[in-house]
Amino acid sequence: MTAPQSHSSSSQSSSHSTPTDPETLRERALAALTTARDRTALLTSCVEDPELTAQHSPLMSPLVWDLAHIGNQEELWLLRTVAGRDAMRPEIDGIYDAFEHSRAERPSLPLLPPAEARLYAAEVRGRALDVLESATFQETGTRLTEAGFAFGMIAQHEQQHDETMLITHQLRKGPAALTAPDPMPDPAFTGPSEVLVPGGPFTMGTSTEPWALDNERPAHQRLVPPFHIDTTPVTNDAYQAFMADGGYTDPRWWTPDGWSHIRAHAIEAPLFWRREGGEWLRRRFGVTELVPANEPVLHVSWYEADAYARWAGRRLPTEAEWEKAARHDPAADRSTRYPWGDADPTPEHANLGQRHLRPAPAGSYPEGQSPLGVRQLIGDVWEWTSSDLLPYPGFTAFPYKEYSEVFFGPEYKVLRGGSFAVDAVACRGTFRNWDYPIRRQIFSGFRTARDAAPETV
Repeated sequence: MTAPQSHSSSSQSSSHSTPTDPETLRERALAALTTARDRTALLTSCVEDPELTAQHSPLMSPLVWDLAHIGNQEELWLLRTVAGRDAMRPEIDGIYDAFEHSRAERPSLPLLPPAEARLYAAEVRGRALDVLESATFQETGTRLTEAGFAFGMIAQHEQQHDETMLITHQLRKGPAALTAPDPMPDPAFTGPSEVLVPGGPFTMGTSTEPWALDNERPAHQRLVPPFHIDTTPVTNDAYQAFMADGGYTDPRWWTPDGWSHIRAHAIEAPLFWRREGGEWLRRRFGVTELVPANEPVLHVSWYEADAYARWAGRRLPTEAEWEKAARHDPAADRSTRYPWGDADPTPEHANLGQRHLRPAPAGSYPEGQSPLGVRQLIGDVWEWTSSDLLPYPGFTAFPYKEYSEVFFGPEYKVLRGGSFAVDAVACRGTFRNWDYPIRRQIFSGFRTARDAAPETV
């Protein structure tokens, strides 16, 4: 926008041991910042300057705005707030304040041109690394430097804007500017279509993950009745069955707002799809291709996900159900950091970090499955849940209310799990994303759930 201790089974929290020595923390922060900046450089160097200054969709900022905004936020928090230094360019603060100007109006602002934006971001980074070199990572009363939180927050912020810029690349017209190898699929998944998650309490959220953001906190108990959840995200093939059955023309499956929205905008398929010669094609980062049957469906709104679930006789999981499926280990009776345990993600666990420019086939990454056998809960596609974005009991805004607090309420729906466009630093079992239910340009998919008999354990 996210120190270890021993927990009893009643607390069900992660036992992951977080490094506390300064040099390890420094290395961790440096690696996160460097990875983010390398990706930013890729996303802003693969097109010519006119493409950086253009607005490719009113839903998105010009790429050059994101670039300078990244630098401005890094200056604000690492140089001014943590290090107490004077502002480098105070006259641009308002231009790059995300709450002061909507995305639609940002092209009309006096933005830094590409070369100047790059220079500004580089100068900020050089000074920020000096701050990192002398950081003590001790509690200061604001918690900003404890365990390197401020550095982790800025790395997450940059990666979140990198994902936003990747969305802009998907929206832009013209030939492909980015390339990446396709995922290596595992053998075709032949396991069960759904998994039973036993009812009972579990620990939701976290109070110990050092870089967790405010809306992930604090850890608290949730009682979740038993339910069944899809083993994998819903695929393009399954979604096309909904379409072929008239799903977009039958109001029975849609909420009133959803039905009104798809009729008003003549929506009849996921975003970037078109029908040609009896087949469905999609545009993906400048390339037109057949819609792959066994990939998780992508670029669907909450309204579309909810309608599919109703058509299938199921529903979207609640946020608590999703997190229990992703984090709760019934055998150990505790919540883990990720579905596979407490270890940081590797390429064997999940499709993250723009390593690929598409989801992996449904059922991939068996090493990343949960103890109950649910797959692809992390990476591949953001998954819509039925829940509104609300604060956890005991929530405290930190370090500023505009990260989460101003968005709480029924206007936004929660997405969980991350996508192929999300870096691991900004993705964990407790991470919460949110957006309007109409949004489709994001890398969003879903899986469905259904109630289980109350006596199921």
